Amino acid sequence: MVGDTIKSFKKVASGAIEPVKRIADDTTEQVRRIADGTIEPVRNFVDDNLEPVNRLADGTIMPIRFLTGSKSADDIPDKIDMEYREKIVVRTSLVGIIANILLAAVKALLGLLTNSIAITLDAVNNFTDALSSVVTIIGTKLAGKEPDKNHPFGYGRIEYLTTMIISAIIVYAGITALIDSVEKILEPEEATYSALSLGIMFVAILMKIALGNHFQSVGKKVNSSALVASGKDAYYDSLLSTSVLLSAIIFMAFGISLEAYVGILIAIFIAKAGLELIFEALDDILGRRADNELVEEIKKTICEEENVNGAYDLILHSYGPNRIVGSVHVEVPGDMTAVELDTMQRRIVRRVAEKHKVLIAAVGIYTIDNNPRAKAIRDTVLDIVFSHPEVIQAHGFRLDPVKRVMNLDMIIDYNAKDRDSIFEQIKAEVQEKYPYYTLEFVLDIDI
Repeated sequence: MVGDTIKSFKKVASGAIEPVKRIADDTTEQVRRIADGTIEPVRNFVDDNLEPVNRLADGTIMPIRFLTGSKSADDIPDKIDMEYREKIVVRTSLVGIIANILLAAVKALLGLLTNSIAITLDAVNNFTDALSSVVTIIGTKLAGKEPDKNHPFGYGRIEYLTTMIISAIIVYAGITALIDSVEKILEPEEATYSALSLGIMFVAILMKIALGNHFQSVGKKVNSSALVASGKDAYYDSLLSTSVLLSAIIFMAFGISLEAYVGILIAIFIAKAGLELIFEALDDILGRRADNELVEEIKKTICEEENVNGAYDLILHSYGPNRIVGSVHVEVPGDMTAVELDTMQRRIVRRVAEKHKVLIAAVGIYTIDNNPRAKAIRDTVLDIVFSHPEVIQAHGFRLDPVKRVMNLDMIIDYNAKDRDSIFEQIKAEVQEKYPYYTLEFVLDIDI
């Protein structure tokens, strides 16, 4: 019921914002084409000097990082436990809280002194960023609670909800910026900038770049979607602040006020980015496809086990960052004993847990019958199945000559126009070839 409600909400939301997304995409593309044709030398200069800029930016938050004890991504070990991860996320978020409150206070004062609506909005945006970091800390603390009777896999999925809250804050910031920018166009007020105010804005931009770098790198290292979202938000804020700074420079040099119009473009861009983050979090809650690289690595580890000829139907359920539970089917010789199978299953569970930090809760068995007749029938059936290009995989073939039952699982590409019709066509072709067998074929899911 909840899953259907979320899907319906996502569908409605997607339709409602589609015009805004198209406008933002078109605007972004136009700006990109103009930039490519007119400021190539500037872009080359920035690319050549990116590392020094990043070092300069990092220096602006270094005192705050030292005060909070926040580590850089390079200082964090590759393998950490959940308790250590929680400390890292909390300390990193504290950096964001302190830095954003400081920026909000300075920009609010600057906005009042210069009579700039853009700078004042930027201050409000920084304050919402501080709230985002508070939400991240609360979510991390709640997600770190120990599993209990009602939640045996823990509370890790709460972090997905905090990501949605942060994303909603980003959308709110974009919408309010859009409204205020439109009001500024309808009722313009002349701003009074100074060299000091421009210098302060430049330092603020560097701080936001540094926060974005810090949040993104640490978030990816400890697998925190909330931190990664906050990092993206910081990058968008630096873009917003840069537009304000450039508008102020143009106004001082030529007397042309562009801050409201630039604010509209940036507001649409920010709102669009926030909505995309919301949909990403919804995908995590609904159950997105597992990372292909992780899936292949786990299958490779399983197939390294003696007597395992293939690993199929690997299903991974995420119960929050670094909390993955799964199940898998393995193809083994049909003459293995129950004791041998039990020993093999325990080894698979242990090796996958040690190497990939994934708990394999169940290992199903597909047996391989190497009887010459069964092998010949299997080869013929697979030839029929794979004569249909829409078939991605077939596995789990089993033949019971006594009861005359044939089993097979197959995966048909989701991009195929009518998977069910193709499946029934394949069954009909096999049934025609082997009319005396009962076919227990399964249309498997592509996971």
